Amino acid sequence: MASDGVPRRVVIVGAGHGGFQVAASLRQQGFDGDVVLLGDEPHLPYQRPPLSKDYLDGKTGLDLLVMRPEKFFADQRIELIGGRPVAEIDRAGKAVLLSTKARIDYDHLVLATGARNRVPPLPGIELDGVCYLRNLAETDALKERLAAAQHCVVVGAGFIGLEFAAVARAAGKPVHIVELTERVMSRVVCPDTSAFFADAHRAAGVEFSFGVRVERIGGAGGRLTHVVLDDGRNLPADLVLISIGVVPNEELAAAAGLAVENGIAVDDHLLTADPAISAIGDCASFPSRHSLRNPVRLEAVQNATDHARCVAARLVGKPEPYAALPWFWSEQGPLRLQIAGLTAGYQQVVLRGAPASGAYSAFCYAGDRLLGIESINNPAEHAFARRVLAARRSIAPEQAADRGFDLRAAAVTRH
Repeated sequence: MASDGVPRRVVIVGAGHGGFQVAASLRQQGFDGDVVLLGDEPHLPYQRPPLSKDYLDGKTGLDLLVMRPEKFFADQRIELIGGRPVAEIDRAGKAVLLSTKARIDYDHLVLATGARNRVPPLPGIELDGVCYLRNLAETDALKERLAAAQHCVVVGAGFIGLEFAAVARAAGKPVHIVELTERVMSRVVCPDTSAFFADAHRAAGVEFSFGVRVERIGGAGGRLTHVVLDDGRNLPADLVLISIGVVPNEELAAAAGLAVENGIAVDDHLLTADPAISAIGDCASFPSRHSLRNPVRLEAVQNATDHARCVAARLVGKPEPYAALPWFWSEQGPLRLQIAGLTAGYQQVVLRGAPASGAYSAFCYAGDRLLGIESINNPAEHAFARRVLAARRSIAPEQAADRGFDLRAAAVTRH
């Protein structure tokens, strides 16, 4: 550690969006010490959102996925070590131990370990043809399987399941989505938006079964052949995509004695109880000024990269509490959903525009407080929504419903 309190050696565990951004931001902020970036996968750091969209359908190749070419890491003096997972954190000795037994010392450690697929304890889950979609290897396997598939079943109607369904239907593949709740994307959007997207997917040929559970996955000779639902139906399947959410990779932190609570617990500066360890991105449980319920754990590229910038600034002596507005997006064929803010706990929804028009926004309120805005095929209103919410302004429900109300002016007015 330097005399000014700035660490001389920063080690980052996890080479996804957050981990990569910490390394890049440290250099952008003028950090001149050692930066070590550790990743589980053997690839250069790559973008995740295109995996379920343009990469899966072949519009984008691996060359366009990578965040930076190999030369970038050499030029920026970022030591990138891939394909060797971290096995242990030695907090007392301020070092991490890799699976190869190599020891890497740190002055400050950033945990950007992300999350992994939630795997249900279903009979038959191990059968050939059961797929996931979170990393490059899984997507490559899914792409190959999709090309030959005759019957696709998706378990879970969240972002990933619906994005996959859009790609599969565009390729002419039959798709049946099984969802335990009564609507699509039920954890993240209001009922109006759920209905809009479900109707659009049905119009594209997707079948849905709501309010039912997969009881088991059936097969023969080690390969899946069908899915058995708890209402007694059998769905033919030679490809099953499991898409029921993720689990934070918090075990490394927990084994080192750090607090975990649906993620690695951090304060509003993204620090754990150990002042030499930060946690960011999908694995971090943190307080958000934009949420009614805290702490929160967010699965979003924006959150991971903004977390990273916040930590990098702190490490070079410019600490600020994390205050960035969360926002999310999903592209499902021709449909674009953009969400600004955190709407958990909303009590009222006001529509601005008509869903029948194909483009509208849903304003979500708790009392008089505007929590978040869902914009469907409406990027201009999403941009205004982000400005309004980031400034912690509100728009009255009657103003939101009035198409004559100038949302642009509300977004730029200084108070």
